[in-house]
Amino acid sequence: MFLWEGVTEFVAVAEAESFTRAAARLGISTAQVSRQISALESRLSTKLFYRTTRKVSVTEAGQIYYQHCRQVLDGLEEAERAMTDLQLSPRGRLRLTAPVTYGEKVIAPLINDFVLSYPELEVELRLTNQKLDLVADGYDLAIRLGKLEDSSMMARRLASRIQYVCASPDYLSIHGMPHSLSELEQHNCLQGNLDYWRFQEQGKVRTIRVKGNIRCDSGWALLDAALKGIGMVQLPDYYVRASLAEGNLLSLLEHYQEDDNGIWAIYPHNRHLSPKVRILLDFLGQSLRG
Repeated sequence: MFLWEGVTEFVAVAEAESFTRAAARLGISTAQVSRQISALESRLSTKLFYRTTRKVSVTEAGQIYYQHCRQVLDGLEEAERAMTDLQLSPRGRLRLTAPVTYGEKVIAPLINDFVLSYPELEVELRLTNQKLDLVADGYDLAIRLGKLEDSSMMARRLASRIQYVCASPDYLSIHGMPHSLSELEQHNCLQGNLDYWRFQEQGKVRTIRVKGNIRCDSGWALLDAALKGIGMVQLPDYYVRASLAEGNLLSLLEHYQEDDNGIWAIYPHNRHLSPKVRILLDFLGQSLRG
């Protein structure tokens, strides 16, 4: 800290050849400039200026000191410009991770769009359903879906995700359309990794155990089975949105839908959020909400 005290004031006086003009340039009082210069000369045990009532000029030692200080301040100004430029045009390396299916379907295309806008970026995107250690593995951020576990990570909600229960018109024409949660036991409910589906009833989350003749950890496989009329399925909106819009699937039990759960970006709380990460978060949030 002490190494910087008086340096800015010294350079300003050396260039302006006036304490008054230097003070005006820095937006401080002439007395404050004078105090800083006097303290600097005392610390260096060197006279930096010749002072008369009419003129201020730099001593020989002051001229040497000025050359070094000017280089240091130029470097600092360049560093600040670099930070400003980085905010305007992100560059460098970005490492992030996302779940496999959501990453392939949604995040990866958005990252590709982001790189098109900022071609000086080098992005590493790892798609995995494992919960990686962001700090130990050196990741800038991770995309998480649904309810977040308690952790030391910072979290930013990017968008919402809705779980749909749906079935094909062919299936419903044979087996009928359920109107209550209790009717699910009468239906062939295609399962993923879990043997229950989540709903909301009277403001409270409720889980219903379901049974079916297909169990698979691929949402696309379950979607295909539902489209072929094999059974009912509960899947996030990004799996079924197109099929619902085209009428190939019908949405069921909507009044029991759980409040939308989040799509999150998490990042270490003790890591400075760099401009390029902040710009990426803004981009993902705007794109996903759009």
